[in-house]
Amino acid sequence: MVRFTGVGLRYAAPGTTGLHEREPEVLRDLSFTLPEGSFHWLLGPSGAGKSSLLRLMQLALRPTRGEVEVLGFRVASARRATLPRLRRRIGVVHQDFRLLPHLSCFDNIALPLRIAGYQEAQIRADVTEMIRWVGLEGRAEALPARLSGGEQQRVAIARAVVIRPALLVADEPTGNLDAVQAHRVLALLREMHRLGTTVVVATHSEMLVDAYPAPCLRLESGRLVEHG
Repeated sequence: MVRFTGVGLRYAAPGTTGLHEREPEVLRDLSFTLPEGSFHWLLGPSGAGKSSLLRLMQLALRPTRGEVEVLGFRVASARRATLPRLRRRIGVVHQDFRLLPHLSCFDNIALPLRIAGYQEAQIRADVTEMIRWVGLEGRAEALPARLSGGEQQRVAIARAVVIRPALLVADEPTGNLDAVQAHRVLALLREMHRLGTTVVVATHSEMLVDAYPAPCLRLESGRLVEHG
């Protein structure tokens, strides 16, 4: 479950490390609840605040004001030692993939498991399953540069879900893909939702929203103008 209550976000002023009262809020007065196991679209024009909202959900940022609750934890009052464990329950899919170019498809997917200290036998079993799930059999040893855009995005999704996250957030995951690859990627995200993960997908594509109807959060100029 994700809950925002009166949330505002203001970034640091240019050239400073702290907040500046004169800097405008990029998110203002956001209040909503996403039930456990739900699927939501996050919509809005460029600059509306979609990426900032996702960064709050994935605990990459703390709000300037208001309360953010993620997976049962109130972020403002959570102990610092709790946050790394909580982040491991959140999968993130980036638009630009963010694969490590010197690692193979297999090793990119395995990275979160190795960071978490899993045994290699378990890693091999889990990563092999993920590679099969995203349809990349035979590509396990390929470096990112040898993969198509759609294949790279599927590796990024596999890396995000190999930890079996309770929450999965995806920032424009189909923005650089053609229609066929975009629908394939969305099918994988919808499958994660079917398996019980709470999923939030930011997109500009009204075509995808029409093809996969679901509740939406719509932002305009940092404000929530639609929820449901």
